[in-house]
Amino acid sequence: MSTDRHHEKDQKTFPPGSHPSMLPPVSERGVIRWVRESLFNNWYNSIATLFGLYILWLVIPPAWDWLIGSATWEAQSNKDCRAGAGGACWGFIKARFILFMYGFYDNESLWRPNLAGILLVLFSLPIVVPKLKGTRYCAIFMIFAYPWIAVGLLGGPVKFFIMGTSIGVLIAIAIGLIAFWFGVSGHKKNDALGKSVGFGVAYIIVVMFFLNWGLGLPAIETSKFGGLLLTLVLAITSIAVSLPLSILLALGRRANGLPVVMYFCIMIIELFRAVPLITVLFMAQYMIPLFLPQGYSFDDVIMALIGMIIFFAAYMAEVVRGGLQAIPKGQYEAADSMGLNYFKSMRLIVLPQALKIVIPGIVSTFIAITKDTSLVMIIGLFDLLSITKSSITDAKWLGLEWEGYTFVALVFWILCFSMSRYSQWLEKRLDTGHRS
Repeated sequence: MSTDRHHEKDQKTFPPGSHPSMLPPVSERGVIRWVRESLFNNWYNSIATLFGLYILWLVIPPAWDWLIGSATWEAQSNKDCRAGAGGACWGFIKARFILFMYGFYDNESLWRPNLAGILLVLFSLPIVVPKLKGTRYCAIFMIFAYPWIAVGLLGGPVKFFIMGTSIGVLIAIAIGLIAFWFGVSGHKKNDALGKSVGFGVAYIIVVMFFLNWGLGLPAIETSKFGGLLLTLVLAITSIAVSLPLSILLALGRRANGLPVVMYFCIMIIELFRAVPLITVLFMAQYMIPLFLPQGYSFDDVIMALIGMIIFFAAYMAEVVRGGLQAIPKGQYEAADSMGLNYFKSMRLIVLPQALKIVIPGIVSTFIAITKDTSLVMIIGLFDLLSITKSSITDAKWLGLEWEGYTFVALVFWILCFSMSRYSQWLEKRLDTGHRS
């Protein structure tokens, strides 16, 4: 009797077929369940699935044959490609691979961008993968040391006119020593402002000396940068600089108590968002040098970077401002009730939440930056797309547009898709389950 009651209770607790001791039917688990629920759950989805499979059957086999099956992997000219099986001529990419990757960089110095790339990957992994150890130290290195090491490796010293004379060197040394003394005294007195200003100025002086003399390596003109190397330099530098600048612009636009700062930020944001990037690049290339002292000028890559950084910082500032406006007013009031000043409340409470909210918008801007690096061909810089375009117009490789543009599309897709997937993973990791 008690067994029957237990059986009845067991049947009421667990519906038929879902008892913990029983596995679901094959049609209710795994791939079969996903196919049935996602692709064939009703009659019109079933028709759409069959039609899509038919389209894939028409497209995939010929594409596979052109890409892999009948492809030519070794070629010295388009004649070798025509003599092949009729598929893609990847021998063209192989023959021009160094040019596509490094542009006109000296062959004997290729170890320099390779070493810069290896350092970037090694010290970025602990930052993007939280399970790895050493995140804090790698972040400090990437922010304060790696940019100047990369400059020294890629291009060598960058001469500054303020350091051009012995008097300028002595002045810089004096300023650096005074600033370092302020930093040490501020550290002893636990003065945060003194520490920040002192060590900050000393850091700037060290950076200026480093840029003036580099790592002792011979200087390489940025006019030799090209291909994927130039694309990555433009994209990574623009992303790394425009993000913190956009945060400052967004905060400045909301600084109602400082009207001069507020209207200046509004002017910068609205001015650069109202013109296309091509116009900004032309202005950076031809107008900014007119305002420099006679005899001083920046190279084309620096000018392009200045234009791209300000342009995308203005766009990203509006994205960040949207995140700031999405924070409930109670968060600001809670920070005030805890006695936090403006800077601490922004750094500890408001900005972490705001930036988490706008991760999709920020990454979308990062992807736009990466793709828009191809616009620098207008001002005479040979990025990956421009190098490919010039290669397929060479008489030796005429008629290989499909292979060249397919390779460029694949490289950009890998870069942009990787950023997109990482942003989705980061959103899930930072998701606290709270919704305003």
